[in-house]
Amino acid sequence: MQCQTVLPGTECTFWSKSGCVFETSSCQVVVEACEGCERIVEGSIGQVCSVAPSPAKKWTGGLCNFATHQKVQIENVETKVNPLKASKRAAGR
Repeated sequence: MQCQTVLPGTECTFWSKSGCVFETSSCQVVVEACEGCERIVEGSIGQVCSVAPSPAKKWTGGLCNFATHQKVQIENVETKVNPLKASKRAAGR
């Protein structure tokens, strides 16, 4: 359904026939960690996230999974090779 309070006319998963069903009955403004994200839109209460009604909660675990301005660093992990299997593979060639 479409939001009627903070982002009028946009699709919202928290809007129902009885109004906003989010715990505070409205979206919350973005936090400092959100600065630079492409999902920030201007709402009636200021800058809000277009996909998360509570941006502060999304950052409590470290990194928001919707953040477009942050990249996850993946370390290269070497796998252990069983020496017995490696010798069998080498002998088969």
